[in-house]
Amino acid sequence: MAALILATIPVGVLMTQEGLERSFQNSLYIFHKNVGVLLLVLILIRIFYRLTHKPAPLPSDIPDWQHRIAGLSHAALYALLLIMPIAGYIRVRSGGFPIEALDALGVPSLVPRSDALAEVAKSIHYFGSFAIAGLIAMHIGAALYHGILRKDGVFSRMWPPFGGSAS
Repeated sequence: MAALILATIPVGVLMTQEGLERSFQNSLYIFHKNVGVLLLVLILIRIFYRLTHKPAPLPSDIPDWQHRIAGLSHAALYALLLIMPIAGYIRVRSGGFPIEALDALGVPSLVPRSDALAEVAKSIHYFGSFAIAGLIAMHIGAALYHGILRKDGVFSRMWPPFGGSAS
């Protein structure tokens, strides 16, 4: 999921740039929309998993303020990981555009065609992109802090290949 999320950010920025060759720009939009649908499915699965499987506790020497920040940042990340693909979906569908993977599966639009709704969803998606990019940067910074500076086992919770369980 992290790789897909990190891939959608530069694609989202690039696809809206002026002067791109139209076929290249279309390919970027198709990638961004379809990966967004995939991410929505994956985040719903991840939320279900998180609700049924609690993460390992943080080390006892982690200060309370870091516990609170970790909890708030995780809640915000989960919220934005839901909001972003939903806002993107609403923007695209209410704007009258296709989502190729869903169209190929015969999934009808769940929202009406509405330019006003498309504009609201576009704004939410646009401003949400800054919020999620900031949270991701903060999350990466925390991972590096715990993995390189503190070496306290928190990094292995964030990155299971290094000995922990998924958080």
